[in-house]
Amino acid sequence: MITRFKPNRTWLFAGFGLILILVAEAASGETDKEEGFFLPDHWSMGVKVRRLLDSHTSYEFGNPFPPYQAPLSRLEFPLDSWWGGIEARGSYPRFSVGLEALTSLSSEANGRMSDSDWDDEGDPGFRTIYSESYCRIEPSYAIRADADLRVSDWLGLPSTMDLRPVIGFRWQHFRLVTHDGVQYGQGEAPMPLPGDGIRFTQTYQQYFIGLKGDLDLTGYVPLHRFNLLMQVDWAYVQGENEDLHLLRAGQRFTFDNTRGQAWHGLLGLKAGLLKNLTLGLELDFLWLSTTGSHRLQNDLFDIDFTFHHGVEVWSRQISLSLGLEYVF
Repeated sequence: MITRFKPNRTWLFAGFGLILILVAEAASGETDKEEGFFLPDHWSMGVKVRRLLDSHTSYEFGNPFPPYQAPLSRLEFPLDSWWGGIEARGSYPRFSVGLEALTSLSSEANGRMSDSDWDDEGDPGFRTIYSESYCRIEPSYAIRADADLRVSDWLGLPSTMDLRPVIGFRWQHFRLVTHDGVQYGQGEAPMPLPGDGIRFTQTYQQYFIGLKGDLDLTGYVPLHRFNLLMQVDWAYVQGENEDLHLLRAGQRFTFDNTRGQAWHGLLGLKAGLLKNLTLGLELDFLWLSTTGSHRLQNDLFDIDFTFHHGVEVWSRQISLSLGLEYVF
């Protein structure tokens, strides 16, 4: 279903440390040359609109008791929606630092949330219950901070090619509420599920390291600037989610705490409309995959236990972004 792995954080921390040392060395060398090194050559500020496409965040867990079928239950939440926010970057002679902060703009996700159960112990591979619901998006947020180091001149690359190792942190917080669904059971008539059904929150913390590139094609087009951008990075991921089933008796909560990895790729274009004004287009692909623990709690029935069998949390996020940036 999803890729299983045992993430190794050693090389991630080593990469972080190496890039930080190189940045510090570069800063020290430049400080000797310029009193104003800690003032960036230029700042850029911009606004961005993002559309998530064919995207979801999902989780599943197995049966901790015989016959131990996995999955026992799977829930898939759509993320197709509009987002917007700001981004800023300070560019220095040897490195740059950036920040992006986005919030959800849509009140409703495109697509349906799906909930599947395999609870027939006599036939554990048979899906017994399936439901689909609309999915409301409550205020949700995505933040990214990163730093990169220019190494293209050290590698003897042409002046039109800028290659940089990059490190950073991505934080995503989704707040979703399913509503007005329909449940289908084997041999039963469809059952409406009016009103709110599940209140779900998911947080992903991603510590990433990778490589980014910038190819300057300004000489080939009649614009102030024209650049082709790319980035590939890997992240160590910490995930947490909370699920409240509003239609169940009592207060039925589930909590997942998971760890794993993420792969991220980006392709982009930047076109200089004016000397200091740039229009940007980016296509992002982000795949997260984690495993961990699942806790079920319902105080009304004196239920509170945790298990790890078949617990998986994953997300696919494909997005197209349009930004307008001003360089000071």
